[in-house]
Amino acid sequence: MPNKKEIERRKQIKRDLNLKAKKDFENSLPINREIFKALFDHLDNELSNNNCDHNLKYSIEFLQSQSIDNIEEVTEWFKENGGYCDCEVLANVEEKFDGNAIL
Repeated sequence: MPNKKEIERRKQIKRDLNLKAKKDFENSLPINREIFKALFDHLDNELSNNNCDHNLKYSIEFLQSQSIDNIEEVTEWFKENGGYCDCEVLANVEEKFDGNAIL
């Protein structure tokens, strides 16, 4: 059984790895975190009133309304993170933000 010093060392390693993962996630974002938050609110509103058509229609419309230049890069990032359609962006991508908040 590890002693207290070893247990604390392991906890610190785990904290460091978690912080690095959060920073890596933040650095991977193709657009500002605040735009993502607004996108999630937009999708929540749209999908409350409409069915998902299993495409990125509402996401792309929102990105265009925000004058985002790298929409293709953003949609590829969605897919790499489980967002192949609007409802998956809301379900899968938003979840990643909840788990990767940097305080």
